[in-house]
Amino acid sequence: MNFVLLILIYTCLFSFMALGQNVITGYGGMLSLCQAGFYAIGSYSVAILTTKFSFGFWPALLVGVAVAVVVGILIGLPTLRLKGDYLAIATLGLGEIIRNVINNWQSLTNGPMGIQRIPMLSFFGYRINPYLNKAGFLLMLVVILTICALLVLRLSKTRIGRALEAVREDELAALSAGINSTVYKVLAFSIGAALASIGGGFYSVLTLSISPGTYTFMMSVIVLCMVVLGGMGNVLGVFLGALIIQIISYLPELLNLTNLIPPQLKEMLFGIILVVMMIFRPEGILGRSKRHKFERGGV
Repeated sequence: MNFVLLILIYTCLFSFMALGQNVITGYGGMLSLCQAGFYAIGSYSVAILTTKFSFGFWPALLVGVAVAVVVGILIGLPTLRLKGDYLAIATLGLGEIIRNVINNWQSLTNGPMGIQRIPMLSFFGYRINPYLNKAGFLLMLVVILTICALLVLRLSKTRIGRALEAVREDELAALSAGINSTVYKVLAFSIGAALASIGGGFYSVLTLSISPGTYTFMMSVIVLCMVVLGGMGNVLGVFLGALIIQIISYLPELLNLTNLIPPQLKEMLFGIILVVMMIFRPEGILGRSKRHKFERGGV
């Protein structure tokens, strides 16, 4: 039961990143590969502020979100003028820059050794031990993730959401309609960064120790796979994709076949699933969310 709870906890953590990726790619139509970098910013902000500056978890989490948004804006303004593969390469480089800064700024981040003894988080004075109370930790994640998902759904139905949809479908037509595509792209990028950093903050108080080796390029690819698998532009699809990918990741442990199934199998399964999905259902399992007729119209 504890192992199942752990899988669900990691599903929620990755869902924060995937939800942000959905805003960037599903709503904004931008191929970004740097969610792991923003996840790292959230993790290290919480770890550094709680261990070195005696911050509480929640203020540290807010600082991490703010830092991720600022980094997203500073990097987004020049890079989001790119499109397609060029944007993907630029954001991939951004994620690697963040990881290398963390790896080399030893006076602040402790370099490759990482940060240990991160304090457990407290909720209304009640300390949640992620080892002894996985159900309580999961419940808190589900509540916060649900709030974030509802806010994203609400955003998709506002002027901002319709503008992002217009930019995604035809940027030139959106520009001719008076939509400043750069502003909305940077906004989507910032929202995606903020959501990923929230997941990173909770990851640090789950493991209670972090290191730069966790936040690799492969993590960003897996997050993108979750969005593509579930359905781009579909919030429920994000959660479904995250759950399926996490089950595949822990499949050998679930089947108690760790000695028979090689660790590389999950990467092979990811590739096979994506190839099959692109051939038979390129819109994802649930597909893109459709607007109701009364929601459609001008931006």
